[in-house]
Amino acid sequence: MEQQDDEREIRALLQDETTVRQGFELIVKQYSEQLYWQIRRMVLSHEDADDLLQNTFVKAWINIGYFRGEAKLSTWLYRIALNECLTFLNKQRAAATVSLDDADASALQKLEGDAYFNGDKVQLALQKALLTLPEKQRMVFNLKYYQEMKYEEMSEIFGTSVGALKASYHHAVKKIAKFIEEECVE
Repeated sequence: MEQQDDEREIRALLQDETTVRQGFELIVKQYSEQLYWQIRRMVLSHEDADDLLQNTFVKAWINIGYFRGEAKLSTWLYRIALNECLTFLNKQRAAATVSLDDADASALQKLEGDAYFNGDKVQLALQKALLTLPEKQRMVFNLKYYQEMKYEEMSEIFGTSVGALKASYHHAVKKIAKFIEEECVE
């Protein structure tokens, strides 16, 4: 209930030209951490996640006048952040002249060498498993598993049916379980 009140307050501030900046500051304060971690789970690197978070808020600020309020602020921000992630990952893939396996290995090396990553062996195995997923499945898994987001809200973000998202999550879980099972056997 409190989050709904915060959202109403922010929307009211955004409607008035004299308080739009104050409203946007509240958006940044309220959503920075959860957006950062969602982005970080996609790109793995702290520096890349920081850059993409900043890009997300820059795009949100530039387009704040186009926010019609048909969706929740969080949904709108997640859509921007996920689009930023996809653009970044596609550019990375296009710039890499290596095979997909090499790209995954490079991402894994980046994660293992990241001073900000403090996960244990199980967390590292989960991150390795997530790297094997197609990007959309990884995004759906991250939103459901880490953010505990409802499928209905994800449906608004992705513009996809709830059934398709449930199937995507189910396939992701099966692939992750299989990967971790194989990883532990070795």
